[in-house]
Parts: sequence; structure tokens; C-alpha cells
Amino acid sequence: MRLVLPLLLTSLLATFLAACSTVSLNPAPVVSKNFTPVGSTAAPASAAPASSASAAANAGPYAAYAGQPGYYTVQPGDTVRRIGLQFGQDWHNIVSWNNLSDPNVITVGQVLRVAPPVAGTPPAVAAAPQGAMPANGQVAQSYPLAPMGSPTPAPPTVAPVAPPVVAATSAASPAGAVAAPAPMASAVAGAVAPKAVADNGGLQWSWPAPGKIIQGYNGSTSKGIDIAGKQGEPIFAAAKGKVVYAGNELRGFGNLVIIKHNADYISVYAHNEKLLVKDGQDIQRGQQIALMGSTDAPRVELHFEVRLRGKPIDPMQVLPPH
Repeated sequence: MRLVLPLLLTSLLATFLAACSTVSLNPAPVVSKNFTPVGSTAAPASAAPASSASAAANAGPYAAYAGQPGYYTVQPGDTVRRIGLQFGQDWHNIVSWNNLSDPNVITVGQVLRVAPPVAGTPPAVAAAPQGAMPANGQVAQSYPLAPMGSPTPAPPTVAPVAPPVVAATSAASPAGAVAAPAPMASAVAGAVAPKAVADNGGLQWSWPAPGKIIQGYNGSTSKGIDIAGKQGEPIFAAAKGKVVYAGNELRGFGNLVIIKHNADYISVYAHNEKLLVKDGQDIQRGQQIALMGSTDAPRVELHFEVRLRGKPIDPMQVLPPH
């Protein structure tokens, strides 16, 4: 009995030690509920208000006037020149009214004045080119404009004066002499402006080209009329005004002329072969402004639009009977 008890105690002790050897002696893992992956930074609680404040600052000094007449909120793809064309304004005026330090940089959400300033409206503060960048870095301007500078008005067009007629005599006109031809009134021989005139909107209107209408106005897929013609035929100003655009930077219009007639009306002449006028040039009704062509068009034609306070209308409302 004395031998059995020590052996039993020894066996129990060995069993206990063997069991203890299977238990890990490492400390229990600690799980952090605020774990932040390496390289990331937790956003401060004030991030949302700061973003809102930044967005308000990006809207510019005219943010409070968003949506009101005479103001426009910049959309993706907009440019200063495109906005000016949309509202019938010279883009130099858009830059001046908004005191833009760099006309090549405007931002989505920025509110711009698109009408002449009126008394009681605070002047715009110069918008810094980089400081105006929105939180998402989205810049609306899609192509650079020409370097800024005071626009130089085009010299007034002076009609050539024909030399005085001298009676032909045998002494003054030797045999075989040929009289000098009279100067041409147009860049194209035989170019004659349409005669019919209609009074609308305080303006006298005439047809920009004499050809047949091959596409009418419907307000959606066609915001003007298409007039057929031959390559190089003359295009005339439909009413007097001032050229606010002459170029080919607007996709789908080819060589384009836009004339502002007054505070309400502008007219658009697209797909020309060649432009005969420049930005800022004063134009008279019936003056030749371009040659008909097919730039950005499947056929030779003039696409002609009339816009009333920025909205396209049927040109037939202002033009005389064709």
C-alpha cells in the first residue's frame, strides 16, 4: 500500500504536466476597433464642412446670383468663348465683367456674369487661376483662347469710290486703249445681296443666301435652316450688327460666323468655305461675310440660325418671304 500511493501520485503529476504543455503561453491577441490601414489617414470630423466651404469659394464672387437672369453656372466642357457665343456676348466682355485673371481657366460650378453689369451689383474679384480649382480638380475650359489683350476693333469698311467718268475723245483716248474695269463690290463676281427686307425686332432682315431650303427648323434636331448652294457662293449678313465670332473652334459648325445684332438677336452662319470678316468687325445688312462651303457638313450648304436672347427660333419668323 505504501508503494502504490507514491506511484499513483507520480502518475497523476505526470498527466497534469503533459496537459499543461499543450496550452499556449502566448498572451491573447488584442483586436483594435479603430484600425487604420498603413498609409491611410482618418478623415477629420470637419472634412465635410470644409468641402462645402471650398465648393462655395469655387463658385466665385457671384455665387449668390446662381440661377438668376444675367448669370450662368459653368458646366463641364464649357469655355469662355462658348459661353459668350451662347449668350451673344463678346468673350472679352465675359472676361472683363468677371475680372478673370486667366480666361483659359474656368471651373465647373463657377457662376459667371453673362450680361452687362447694372448699378447695385458688386464688382467681381479677380479669380486666381489655381485658387479657383474645385475640390475634384475639374476644369471646364477645354481649349486655350488667344492671349489676352485689349481687342483691336477692325477698321471701318469703306466702299471703293469709282473714278470720275471722263468723256472719251480722240486726243485723250489713244487708239487701242482699254478702260480700267470698275472695282467689284464683292469678293465674288456677280454677288448681289437679296433685295427683300422684313422689319422684325427693330431690325431689317434679308436672306443670307438665295438658295433653296433643304432642311427646315424643328427646334430639336434642327435649330435653324439649311440653304443649298454651290461651293464658293457668297454668304451675306442677314441684318446689321457686330461679329462676335469668326472661326472654326466649335465642332460641327465648320467655319463659322456669329453676328450680334442688338441686345436680343444674334445670327449664326455655319459650314462656310472661307470667312471674310473678323471678330469685332461692324457689319451692314447685305454685306458679304463668307463663301459657302461644306466644312463639317456632308454637303455644300449654309446652316443659318437666329437666336432670341440666347434661344434658337425659326428664322422664318424674321426673314422676308423667300
